[in-house]
Amino acid sequence: MGKIFVIGIGPGDKDTMTEGAVSALEASDVIVGYRTYIDLVRDRFPGKDLLESSMRSETERCRKCIELAKEGMTVALICSGDAGVYGMASPMLEIGAAEGFHDIEIIPGVTAALSGAALLGAPVGHDFCTISLSDLLTPWEVIEERLRCAAKGDFCIVLYNPSSNKRSGHLEKACKILLSVLPGDRPCGYVKNIGRNGCEKGLSTLSELAGINADMATTVFIGNSSSFIRNERLITPRGYKYNNKTMNPGGEIS
Repeated sequence: MGKIFVIGIGPGDKDTMTEGAVSALEASDVIVGYRTYIDLVRDRFPGKDLLESSMRSETERCRKCIELAKEGMTVALICSGDAGVYGMASPMLEIGAAEGFHDIEIIPGVTAALSGAALLGAPVGHDFCTISLSDLLTPWEVIEERLRCAAKGDFCIVLYNPSSNKRSGHLEKACKILLSVLPGDRPCGYVKNIGRNGCEKGLSTLSELAGINADMATTVFIGNSSSFIRNERLITPRGYKYNNKTMNPGGEIS
């Protein structure tokens, strides 16, 4: 009987892949994943058997991993970012439990909320939440309620999957919901293609955010009531005192 690693490979560049992820991939006989993610590791792990699949075949991907592991192979199931954040850790564990296969190890990775935040400055320096705007598995009504609750709770908000060919208006709808609670000048930012070719980032207000060119590779950041932009950086302060003075929401020390 073999083993399955469910591995978060981070945003895509080798510098943000953890040593644990590298070690697990090196120890694996076969690497399984969505073809875009396979392309990110193809050159780094030559000689490995690679099994690619389409985006909407998650269940089949998990079952194939179990089949290979039962044949005695060590299998790496890869995801971008972290395997437990909108990744394959949950379905792999669910299907493994249903099929009586339990030798599954989850290897964490750097999720987009963290890698994107580092490029913008420190937008999640205090309490934050992540919300996916994809309604493929979650009803839009539930997403709307989560957006309202996050805004009312004054969380920094990180939006995953803000737009796609089939969901081109979801970011705009999300912004309208947030604007019903939050001011239009709330500082925001976005990063596209984190750690990959064509990486770009930008800052905006909440009123401007709906107009950005977002896709599935874009991660969106909405600050809280203390967030501010200074020197082209989006900053959410922790509230530390500096020489017995406190940073105000506008970035001034008083």
